[in-house]
Formats: sequence, C-alpha cells, structure tokens
Amino acid sequence: MTQGAQPAPSLADLRVQIDQLDAQLLTLLNQRAHLAEAVGDIKRAEGSPFFRPDRVAQVLEKIQAHNPGPLKNQHVAAIWREIMSACLALEAPQRVAVLGPVGTFCEQAAIEFFGSAAELIYCNNFDEVFHATSAGTAQYGVVGVENSTEGAVARSLDLFLRTPVHVIGEVSLLVRHNLLRQSASLEGIEVVLAHPQALGQCQEWLNKHLPHAERRAVASNAEGARLAATHPAWAGLASERAASEFGLHVVAHAIQDEAYNRTRFAIITLPQTLATPPASGKDCTSLVVSVPNKPGAVHDLLMPLKANGVSMTRFESRPAKSGQWEYNFYIDLDGHISQPHVAQALKELQSLCAFYKVIGSYPVGA
Repeated sequence: MTQGAQPAPSLADLRVQIDQLDAQLLTLLNQRAHLAEAVGDIKRAEGSPFFRPDRVAQVLEKIQAHNPGPLKNQHVAAIWREIMSACLALEAPQRVAVLGPVGTFCEQAAIEFFGSAAELIYCNNFDEVFHATSAGTAQYGVVGVENSTEGAVARSLDLFLRTPVHVIGEVSLLVRHNLLRQSASLEGIEVVLAHPQALGQCQEWLNKHLPHAERRAVASNAEGARLAATHPAWAGLASERAASEFGLHVVAHAIQDEAYNRTRFAIITLPQTLATPPASGKDCTSLVVSVPNKPGAVHDLLMPLKANGVSMTRFESRPAKSGQWEYNFYIDLDGHISQPHVAQALKELQSLCAFYKVIGSYPVGA
C-alpha cells in the first residue's frame, strides 16, 4: 500500500454499509407503499381497476431503461414486479385462479405475471379456473393455451367459446420437467403420473429409460407429484418446487424431449373487471371463427389479412361439436385491435364468418 492510500474496507465494514442501505431501502419502500395506499383510495372512489398490466409494463420498461448496473435488467424487473405486487396487495389483494395443487407451472406463470403477493386460488383443472374467473370467485385466471412441443391445449381453446372471459396478457414460460419420486433411483418405477401434455413432452425419454412403466394422466403435474409421494413405485413429472413441496427426490433433471420447451399461459378475466389493455407496440390479437361449409371458405377467410398487411402467427382448427363435421378456427394475429389495419382486416373477416369472437388483444409475453 502506497503512503497516503486508504486501506480497503474490511468485510465487517462492507456489511455495515449494506445494513445501512437496507434500512434506507426499507424506509423508501414503505414510503412507496403509503403512496400506493393513497392511489388505492382514489381508484376505489373512481371505481377504476386496481391492477393495470399496462402500467406495470410501463414502470418496468422505465426502470430497465435507467438501470446503471451492475444488476441485470431481468433481475431488476423481477425485483420491481415484487415491489409493485406487494404495494398492490395493500390497495386491494388480487385473487387469481390457477391450476393446483402448489407447484404447478401454471402457478409459476401466475407469480411471474402478478408477483408473489397475489392471492392464489388453486383449482383441480382448467374448467374450474374458467368457472372461478367467470363467476367472480377470482378476479383473474391463468390457463395454458399452447406448448412449443405438443401444440394447443385443446380444453382451454374449447372453454373460450363457453365463457365470457377474455385474455388481457400472457406469460411464455420455459418448462423443464423433472422425474420425481420417494427414492433417488430409477429402479422399480411402475407408474409415471403427469398432465397429458407433460407425458407427451417427455415421451422419448420415457420410452428409453422407463419403457415398461404405465403412463397415467392426471389433472396437473403437481397433482402427479402429490400422488407420487403416496406410493414408492410411482413417479411424477413436475417442477423442482413440486419436489420440495411434496418431499420428493429429483431422480432426473430436465427430461423433456425438446430443450427449448415453452408453454404459453393466458391471463383471463371478465371484461368488466379489466377492459382490453391499450396497445403496447408488441401485441397479439386472438379470435375464434367459423365459416360456412363451402368450397374456398377457409381461403377467403385469410384474404382480408393479406390485403391489410396483417400477419397470422397461429391457426388451429377444433371440431365445432355440431355433428355436422364443422370446425372452429383459432387465430392469433400480429397487432392490436385498435390499430387501423388490424381493425379493418377484422371488419372484413367478420363479414365472412358464420361465427366470430375476439378472445383478446393483449401484449405479447416475453
């Protein structure tokens, strides 16, 4: 050390500084919380919605734009989402219906969107999630709609036809399936329990490593983990959180056949709870339509999109269950319903349809 140079701070000195900063942060966070309570009083008097996903997105974007580092932007966003979630809980706790039990990827998607301060209502299946949201038991619901390996979640698509909810956001979640059981060995596994989508996403691994084990479909992966905890010869496919929740060993990590296995989860609510979010600049518009059963009908359906420069990002067909071999078509479009070219395309498209329903127009999940 040269003469006059200050000695490097000791570990104890650094910890004192950290403790001082933590105290300052706590004071500032509580000041923010008091302001949030005041905002809640104004919203309550006006009758305006407490949760505004567009406002959340604006705050996160602004914070990330001014982040000087060394914290990474995605970590800053996660911290601020939790701060806003905790403050929102002071204004009005948000009840969110998810697929249960504890430890599902649906639960994970809900926490990623709403933060951990949301009040989660665990449902046995997606039918119950839609019902809870439609009935007002929950203000919002989270349902899987599409997987990058197995495609559309058919039951969710069908339920959009039967319920008045719409989509106001989405979460795209990287899904890693782990083999969980009471012991840390592959030996003696007779049954593998999981949601049908997860069984499909892991079929190559299961064919190779557990070819003789029965594959038993259950309502959710976390339910499979819960059942695996009750029988020594059973295993589940679920998250590491489910393993911790039910006291299971992770016998094999990330056994999904596709490394980049993602699932889209839709955030649903009643229109009177929250109207269509404003355009964010990166949006998706989802709709379901049917066309008269005549030659060229599907081709004609696509022409307004081409004519108005609207890109279609998804096209799924599902039987209309009318007994007449008719189909409903689920379409995702690039853009927001408020944009003139999208609005014009939808106006022209609707005139060609026997049935037409916009499911939602919302920001695209990261």
